[in-house]
Amino acid sequence: MNKSNVKIMDGAEPFFFPAGKTGCLLIHGISASAQQFRAMGEYLAGRDITTLGVLLKGHGTMIEDLHSYTYQDWIDSAEEGLAQLKEHCSSVFCAGLSMGGIISMRLARLHPEDIKGAVMICSPYKMRHPKFFFVPLLKHFIKQIPTGPRAISDPVPEEVKYQDHSVPAAHQLIKLMAAVRKDLPLIRQPVLIFGGRQDWVVDSRDPGLYYEKIGTEQKELVWLENSQHVAVLDYDREIIYQKTLEFINKYQDVPRGRGC
Repeated sequence: MNKSNVKIMDGAEPFFFPAGKTGCLLIHGISASAQQFRAMGEYLAGRDITTLGVLLKGHGTMIEDLHSYTYQDWIDSAEEGLAQLKEHCSSVFCAGLSMGGIISMRLARLHPEDIKGAVMICSPYKMRHPKFFFVPLLKHFIKQIPTGPRAISDPVPEEVKYQDHSVPAAHQLIKLMAAVRKDLPLIRQPVLIFGGRQDWVVDSRDPGLYYEKIGTEQKELVWLENSQHVAVLDYDREIIYQKTLEFINKYQDVPRGRGC
């Protein structure tokens, strides 16, 4: 999945936990790795949901690997995981954190016959800070910048990720978000959206904007009261696990054309 031959970071590896005939594709955020979703994957698999956590191209090795990939490469990675999951499952859902949630929306739009429902967790709708206007130019001069403060309130969990953000990758994320915003009214599958009250990365308006713009009538917005951006590893993680399981169980047997 990466252009270089650099070894994958310990813990960052993709995973596959076979269980029942319903599956869930789990997609990590930018600069992160499949480790974000490993615990959630184990939880769902223990409840008869087959899970596959992808490692997006350019991730989980070294930050230099990320600079030259495009958002289409990340979508390709997710589609490879979807194809693998379809070999084992008759119903497939997808869930993603931050950029992973945006990719989940893209998959729902591109593969309406394969994706029965999608979950977004702390996903940004738009980059509003003025600094992002300079990213298309800045990427030619500065390739990486520090990631900033820890985005998990719970002091126990560790996150396997890059310590820097790739500026070229940030530009690709901006373009991905613009493409997906156009998709939202056309999405007809059920969607579950999580927003974090303590999330300092994503604007507090963004979960509501996704809820408003997504075309399906089968949508739900859940607010997490005690979590920062990496909510799948934070204090409210079990709420995410449980709500996602309920969402999958609710819609896994709904025939396509009646909500899917």
